[in-house]
Amino acid sequence: MTADLTADQVTGRRPPVGRNVRWFLFGQLVSVLGDTMLWLVAGIWVKQLTGSNSAAALTFFLVIVGTLCAPLGGMVADRCRRRPLLLVLNLATAAVLPVLLLVHGGGQVWLVYLAMLLYGLSNSFLDPAQAGLLRVLVPEERVSEVNGLLQTAKQSLRLVSPLAGAGLFAALGAHAVVLVDTGTFLVAAATLLAVRLDEAPPAPGGSGWRTEITEGLRHLAGTVVLRQLTVGAALTMVAMGLAETVGLAVVSDGLGRPPAFLGVLLVGQGVGAVLAGLTASRLARRIGDGLLVAAGMTAFGLGALAQTVPSVAVVAVAMVLCGASMPWIAIGLTTIGFRHTPPDLVGRVYAGFSVIMTVPQVLAMAAGAALIALVDFRVVLVLMAATVAASAGYLFTRPEQRLAAQREPGEVTEPL
Repeated sequence: MTADLTADQVTGRRPPVGRNVRWFLFGQLVSVLGDTMLWLVAGIWVKQLTGSNSAAALTFFLVIVGTLCAPLGGMVADRCRRRPLLLVLNLATAAVLPVLLLVHGGGQVWLVYLAMLLYGLSNSFLDPAQAGLLRVLVPEERVSEVNGLLQTAKQSLRLVSPLAGAGLFAALGAHAVVLVDTGTFLVAAATLLAVRLDEAPPAPGGSGWRTEITEGLRHLAGTVVLRQLTVGAALTMVAMGLAETVGLAVVSDGLGRPPAFLGVLLVGQGVGAVLAGLTASRLARRIGDGLLVAAGMTAFGLGALAQTVPSVAVVAVAMVLCGASMPWIAIGLTTIGFRHTPPDLVGRVYAGFSVIMTVPQVLAMAAGAALIALVDFRVVLVLMAATVAASAGYLFTRPEQRLAAQREPGEVTEPL
């Protein structure tokens, strides 16, 4: 019987990912490096030019506003060949960014705002197209493993790229960061040229654009296992939005340390994210991708609760737990989303997830800014932990999440 098996099947080893996947992942990671550098530097730059914290915060808000066009981006991604679309998008973004080289004073800050809005808009199209191409390139049984590898590498870069961006800004100025980020989009385009793929033409849309653009959301609503994950993840993003406003209070009021100490604690968050990315694939095979999402939520809730303790050691552990939460949640959501979505709908489903996650987070950030001024920060942390605990408990008790884990890769999945 074993004579008919390959060497990898006999030994239990999985074959390495293919050349196309390696090129694609390399391009994505280079792009992440440039993105995280520019997002941080744009805020610092505007603060330097205007002296206003609110003006600086507006740069991040405009990126988020741009990403709300994701449903349109998802529809385009599902109606075009993904590789040529990504090539055009990367080149177009590289062509737009040099407009920031015209900014020399406060009078040109509007150009930074415009560029950040367009940056977010570009991501509205890039992200669904990248998800769709990944679905084509990676065999279904390897999706969790490749997602784990990608998330680990991304989180590792996010440990160093903000520091690299801030250092480059301090040494050579914002224009140097702009040029580096422009170069990362050109590298991403070059790696796409190295991907050899005979991608089938997309199926023509048979309904109007309004039906097409909302089809991903309707698929999420109509597939029980995805609907449950979406509800749980949306509640979790409310808690994560509140977390954006409570960090400095934990450092100053809870630990009695200067605000800059938050940067030290964030290193622990990055370490947790890297460790979670390395363990995600193995953990998902044991408990399933849906319950991996619930485990990520649990880690975040425990991390939030631990931050109420006035101890640097305890808060450091809490940051590791919070850092571990996002890769587990992201990998689980992406993998189970792929398994329960037809390839020609992946872009719109990914975009639907993106919008449903982003809107609650933005609203919670705004609410958190007001709430932290009215109540003790520990109350906010307990509220965050309770919200995430409810989300995790909901998923842990859903039989559909356990049934989804038992499906064989490649099995046709109908709405449960």
